[in-house]
Amino acid sequence: MNMQLVARHPRIALVALTPEARAAIGAAAVTVSPLPYRVGRESRGPRGFERLLATEQRWPGAAPTNELYLRELSEQLNVSREHFQIDWGGRGLALVDRGSTCGTIVEGQEVGGDGQGGTVPLKDGDVIIVGTAFSPFVFKVRVELDSQE
Repeated sequence: MNMQLVARHPRIALVALTPEARAAIGAAAVTVSPLPYRVGRESRGPRGFERLLATEQRWPGAAPTNELYLRELSEQLNVSREHFQIDWGGRGLALVDRGSTCGTIVEGQEVGGDGQGGTVPLKDGDVIIVGTAFSPFVFKVRVELDSQE
C-alpha cells in the first residue's frame, strides 16, 4: 500500500484570557485564518473610541495591514500598528514579531521589541502577551490537528 504524506495546516485559534482581549476579538476566541495572521494596533479615530474591535482598512481603498486590530484605550501603548503575525513555516507554527516597539511575550520569553523583530515557535497552550508584561491583551494559542489520515 502506498501512503502519501500530505502537509496539513492545523486549525488555530487565539483564546482571550483577559476582558480586554475578549472585547478586542468580540468573542471568547477567534480563528487564526488565513495565514499569515497579522495583529496590530488600530490607529485611526480618536483615542477612547468606544468600539474595540476593528477589522477595516487603515485608509479607504487601501489594503489592510492586519487581520486583527486591537484598540488601546490607555495612555501607555503596548501594541504597535504592525505588531506580530502567526505563520506556518517549514518547522511548524511560529509567532513573528514584526518589528514592534514593546515586543511580544510568548510563554515568558520576550520576542522582538525596539524594532528588532524576532521569531519563536508556537505550540498548543502557549500564552501570548501583546506588548509588555503590563499589556491587557493576553491570549492563549489553541492548535487542533486534523485527525484525517
